[in-house]
Amino acid sequence: MTTETLDRKHPARGRPRTFDLELALDGALAVFSERGYQAASISDLTEAMNLTSGSVYKAFKDKRGVFLAAFERYRAVRLAVLQGRLDGVGSGREKVRQLLSFYADSSHGLSGKRGCLVVSSANDLALFDEEAANQIRAASAINEKRILDLLHLGQADGSISSSVDPESLARTLFCLTQGMRIAGKTGRGQEEMAAVVDRAMQLVT
Repeated sequence: MTTETLDRKHPARGRPRTFDLELALDGALAVFSERGYQAASISDLTEAMNLTSGSVYKAFKDKRGVFLAAFERYRAVRLAVLQGRLDGVGSGREKVRQLLSFYADSSHGLSGKRGCLVVSSANDLALFDEEAANQIRAASAINEKRILDLLHLGQADGSISSSVDPESLARTLFCLTQGMRIAGKTGRGQEEMAAVVDRAMQLVT
């Protein structure tokens, strides 16, 4: 667990002024996911991260630095959760279902309303920040490649037909998962998103 000796906004009396970096970035993630990069202010971030503005600038230099650190945190946490779900099933077909269900589960309730940091950032930041754009493109490429690998695995183990075109289907399912996260912002329910997974699996013959 990473800590830094920076000023918290509300330090407990008698305790060292340290903060948990991962916890602070989780607070920043909530702000960026809900409001987008442009609408997120430093005051919003300092409140969510429980840090003074001086500490934010000391640790991250500026709002962009907070975003890039939060983006890496977001990717690492979600990958760990997804990998745990994929490891829990055997065939390539079932792994595809687990991946789609992972996105569906993120597309309703509070998580759904907050939305996907990758999707929102693609619209909000990538147009004028080359480094951020590269990270977003890399994340999207990795996500699509993961789906393709699972389809290839399913064809190798016989759980997915060899007649399926894995490249075009991977692209289709990637677009579907991104669309799920956008739809989640509109207040979709769990059953609705689960039905999307069932329908998508009909493509994975």
